[in-house]
Amino acid sequence: MTTKLVIGLDGEGSGDRALRFATDLANRIEDCELVVAYVIEWSPYSFQTAEENAQRHKRREEEISTAQERVVTPAVEALRKNGMKATGIVRHGDVAHTLNSICEKEGGHQIIVCRSSEGGITKRLFGSSTANLVMSATVPVTVIG
Repeated sequence: MTTKLVIGLDGEGSGDRALRFATDLANRIEDCELVVAYVIEWSPYSFQTAEENAQRHKRREEEISTAQERVVTPAVEALRKNGMKATGIVRHGDVAHTLNSICEKEGGHQIIVCRSSEGGITKRLFGSSTANLVMSATVPVTVIG
C-alpha cells in the first residue's frame, strides 16, 4: 500500500524545512508518494460588483499560476530529481480546511507543515492556520519547528 504524505508549503524557508522532513520520512517508508500543496488564503466572503468579481477571478487565476510556477513546480521537480514520487496542487481557501480537504481527496495519510515564525496580536487572538489544522484535521498532522 502506498503511503501518501501531504506537505503544506508557504513559499518561505519554513516550507523548505517541511519538505526536508517529509523527504527524510518518505525515504524511510518503502512505498511513499508526496503531495506538495500550496494554499493561497482566500475569503469567499466579499461583496462586490459583477465587474469586481470578474477582476477578482482573473487575479485568483494569476495567483494560482504564479504559486504553481514559483513554489510548487520547483519543489516537485526537486523531489522527482531525487527519485521521489511527487505531485503538486495549488488551491485558494482557508489554509487549514483546504489542506485537510486536499489530504482527504488525495487519500493522504498524514499532513506535514512547518510552524510559521510570524507572531503578533492577530495570531494570538484568532489562532494560526497551523493550530487550526492540528485541531481540525482528519489525519495526523506533523508540525516542524
